[in-house]
Amino acid sequence: MVARILKEKHIKSETVVDVGCGGGALWPYIADRFNQYIGVDIEQYPGFPETGQFVPCNLETYQIPLPSASTDVVVAVETIEHLENPRAFFRELKRLLKPGGWLLVTTPNQLSFLSKLTLCLKNQFNAFQDASYPAHITALLEIDLCRIAMEVGLLDIFVRYSACGRIPGGSLHWPVFLPRALPRCFSDNICLLARQSHGS
Repeated sequence: MVARILKEKHIKSETVVDVGCGGGALWPYIADRFNQYIGVDIEQYPGFPETGQFVPCNLETYQIPLPSASTDVVVAVETIEHLENPRAFFRELKRLLKPGGWLLVTTPNQLSFLSKLTLCLKNQFNAFQDASYPAHITALLEIDLCRIAMEVGLLDIFVRYSACGRIPGGSLHWPVFLPRALPRCFSDNICLLARQSHGS
């Protein structure tokens, strides 16, 4: 999804900062668009790209040890739902962006049919059930992501969906025409894309 959005928006730059990078699994999908990969996480996990730069950080401190306005693109893939304060996280990601830079944040889609059905039947969002706790602690709706992005001063805000989602009751996925036709309803994940102002 991230690679698709970067391509759709013709986003390329010198450096990308991947916050909550894990083992750096995103890098192979976007390496053709950047010259340098910087991964940020609490520890360096196996598989982290040999050519990447790793920056250790406890993200709950909301103080990433990188200079302000140091990169054109920041991504946080399936990270925000693990953190206590999404607004502080957005502010810190925004701080890293150069004027005109792009931020991409992905998280589970609480508006999917699967998530809404789970909420109706179990009073919990699908990705925030007891089995996912305490790893997943902050469930955000599409409107929450957009409101937070506006609150911290980001511009050109829009959302995209993964166009891939699981059928309730198992691990099978919906036929591809459904999430393509109704992405909000049949996608497991959502991505917000927003831009730093040119005057920041």
